[in-house]
Amino acid sequence: MNGHTLGLRGSFWSALLSIFTSSSTLVCCALPALLVTLGAGATLAGLVSSFPQLVWLSAHKGLVFGLAGGMLAVAGLLQYRARFAACPADPRLAAACIRMRRISLGVYLLSLAIYALGLVFAFLLPLLG
Repeated sequence: MNGHTLGLRGSFWSALLSIFTSSSTLVCCALPALLVTLGAGATLAGLVSSFPQLVWLSAHKGLVFGLAGGMLAVAGLLQYRARFAACPADPRLAAACIRMRRISLGVYLLSLAIYALGLVFAFLLPLLG
């Protein structure tokens, strides 16, 4: 296994890690706002009693967004570097390499969208209200 293959795997795993960290921004901020908007405050209260960590995430949203943004930056850098990595000469392995790049990029873009949605709910909408 050469360094280029390891770079592609690193970008894939960093993209997966970034989607998990960026989804924490939805859990801390977007989900509670959505439930309250829909009139499901009792559901939110039940959710918070089942998962008290949600209160900590909401109270420390700056830290949550900072860590998620850092992970997204690292994942973006790895995505950028991986696009220049050579794929294997074997046609089957080359096809798998290209497919992995597409999947990794898709996961990364989804992570960015989730992060942006969380930013809107956490920081922009409270300014308007």
